[in-house]
This record gives sequence, structure tokens and C-alpha cells, in this order.
Amino acid sequence: MKKVLNIIKSILVWGIALLAIGMMIFTIVSVTTFNRNDRQLFGYRAYIALSDSMSKTDFNAGDLVLVKETDPSTLKEGDIISYISQNTENYGEVVTHKIRSLTTDANGEPGFITYGTTTDADDETIVTYPFVLGKYQKHIPKIGTFFQFLKTTQGYFVCIFIPFMLLILYQGLNCIRLFRRYKKEQMEEMEAERAKIEEERAESAKMMEELMALKAQLENQKGEVSEPAQEKTDSGETTEEGGE
Repeated sequence: MKKVLNIIKSILVWGIALLAIGMMIFTIVSVTTFNRNDRQLFGYRAYIALSDSMSKTDFNAGDLVLVKETDPSTLKEGDIISYISQNTENYGEVVTHKIRSLTTDANGEPGFITYGTTTDADDETIVTYPFVLGKYQKHIPKIGTFFQFLKTTQGYFVCIFIPFMLLILYQGLNCIRLFRRYKKEQMEEMEAERAKIEEERAESAKMMEELMALKAQLENQKGEVSEPAQEKTDSGETTEEGGE
């Protein structure tokens, strides 16, 4: 059971780590690529759809629209293009609309009449070649909405700050756990060393007692040997006196 819990914990930790790293990479790529006319990602330019003007047929507001740079002269009726708007209401914004027909502007410059399929109303101005950014290729649903959320304070806290704080907290708890384990092992080693010293001291005391006992035994044996010799000497002296 403990092994299973450790596996689940490892999966969760790695999941949070990958999420946090992924969010950071996504943020960096998004900031440096999305809605940037001078940046491309794998040959595509990425723009966030700002309205539902094409939601009836192709993509919705908040979707990420991918377009590829193309020669405007090769575009035809029915193609979807991204262009820099010259319309009064959204001047300078990137708009992705469908070509209704090919035409020329008041100066004789070739261009396109474009429209949004939701309203089916033609755009205010003709899109001439210099303002065309590329031809629509595909879209990724809701990525733009997520990116917009990520740029908010709440999005930053939910997607980046909190995962990283959880990782830091987990690593901090790991460090505390490892430190406690180290101190415990250190105390156990000290106790083992102290016990070993006490054991050696006890063995030394025991050996000393044995040596003292052996010394006492040797002294007793030496005393027993000396007493018969003394008795023999005393006996010889008595015999000599009787002879005189």
C-alpha cells in the first residue's frame, strides 16, 4: 500500500512540475508569437480571433487562427485571409475574413472585398495587397481565450504561481524530512558509538577483574608453597639441638 501511495505521489509531483513548466513555456511562446506580424512559429503566424464574425462557418472568438504567408496575387474568391484592418471601428487590428470577390481600390491597386460569414456584411474598406498577412490554414479552439486568461492576475496565480509554490513547498518539506532523517541517523550512530564504548569499558573492567583474581590466585599459590618450606627449616633446627 505504501509503495502505491509513493507512486501516486510521484505522479502528482511530476504532473504539477510539467504543468508549471508547460505553462511557463506556453506563456513565453504566446507573448513572443501571438498577434505579432514579425514572428512566425513553424512557418505560421498566429492570431487570436477577437470576434465571432466567422463563427457561423469557421472559428469563434478566442480561437487561435493560424495563417501562412502567401502571394496575394494567388488568392481567389472564397479564400480566408488575415489582414491589417483599415476600417474605422478596428483600425490597425488583425482581422481574418473571407474573400467575397477580387477588385481594385480607388487608386487602381488590386485588392479584395472581404466579409464576415456571421453577418454576411462586406468590410468597410478594400483590402489591398500590402495589408494582407497570410492565408488562413487552421485554428485551435479556445487557445486564445486561455492565453487572455493567463495574462490576467488570476490566470497567473492559478496556472503558474500556485503550481510553482506547490513544488517549492513540496521540496521544502522534503528537505525538512531529509534533515530530520539525517539527525535521527546521526543520533542513532552516536548512541551506537556510546553503546560500543560502554561495552568495551565493561569488557575492560571484566578483564581487569579477571586479572586481579588471577593475581590473587597466584599470590595464594605462592604463599602455600612458602609455608611447607618454612616448616621444613624449623624441623631441621630442632634435630641439630637434640644432637648436641
